[in-house]
Amino acid sequence: MRAIWKGAVSFGLVSVPVKLYAATESHDVSFRQVHAKDGGRIKYQRVCSIDGEEVAYADIAKGYETEDGEMVILTDEDMEQLPSTSSREIAVEKFVPTEQIDPMLFEKSYYLEPEKSGSKPYGLLRQALLDADRMAVVTVALRQRTTIAVLRVKDDVIVLQTMMWPDEVRTPDFSVETGEVKDAEVKMAHMLVETLAGDFDPSEFEDDYAGAVETLVKAKIEGGEIKRTPTSTKSSGEVVDLLAALQRSVDAAKKGRGETGSAIFGDVDDTDDTGDAGEADEKPAKKSTAKKTTTKKTTTKKAAAKKTTAKKAAAKKTTTKKAAARKAS
Repeated sequence: MRAIWKGAVSFGLVSVPVKLYAATESHDVSFRQVHAKDGGRIKYQRVCSIDGEEVAYADIAKGYETEDGEMVILTDEDMEQLPSTSSREIAVEKFVPTEQIDPMLFEKSYYLEPEKSGSKPYGLLRQALLDADRMAVVTVALRQRTTIAVLRVKDDVIVLQTMMWPDEVRTPDFSVETGEVKDAEVKMAHMLVETLAGDFDPSEFEDDYAGAVETLVKAKIEGGEIKRTPTSTKSSGEVVDLLAALQRSVDAAKKGRGETGSAIFGDVDDTDDTGDAGEADEKPAKKSTAKKTTTKKTTTKKAAAKKTTAKKAAAKKTTTKKAAARKAS
């Protein structure tokens, strides 16, 4: 796990330096919205509802909609005036009985790990929470916004659980009418509860939906029911054309910037290229040809130079032999 936040728990004059880790992760099955015909992903554009034009990220601002449907535009300067904090303190406000905290208020869970220098006060706080059977109500700044949370003990670890604000919990706007309940019916209900009574073991439960989806997808892959798209990152034993993959990546990046034309590989076809793109392909090819010609000339010159040197060396040897013969005679 990777720590997502560092700070300190403070209660009274005691400070416990800690690291914060996400305690949960979602395993929900996610699907892509695709074109049923060819498996291409569906893209969404940022379009203004008034003029129908696509809006660039730089032109997008924050808007607060009033109850009357009016829109109030908030600038970056406006947002800077709002209360925010970057405090690295988890401040204990009070210790409350566990039963007073409605589980409906709980939002996200995090593990607290003590730094080496905070091991002893961490153990002290953990034991105090266990002995008192209480939770510590705290305030903490996460993502530059202050929220309320509680500290409780799970096994040997202190867990921080952020909570909803009281006005975020909805009150049911309906009444429940059960009618008259007879004593015999209540007795039977009690018997049913006793029959199904037991201890909670989370390992007894399994996400059968996710497992069923995985089995279904695997069966379709083995049956060859796959749509090959340009964005596919894997192949079924086929050799990947690296050059073509690089070409598509560069072209996609250029299109994202509003540029046209094939990028650097003139020998790779792209059905989306226009006439201008063809012209763009020719330039790198000419440079390549020129480079090859230059290389060829250089190689020829070097070969000629080597031959000349060899001839001179042979001539020198012949002259030396003749001179030696004259002296001998």
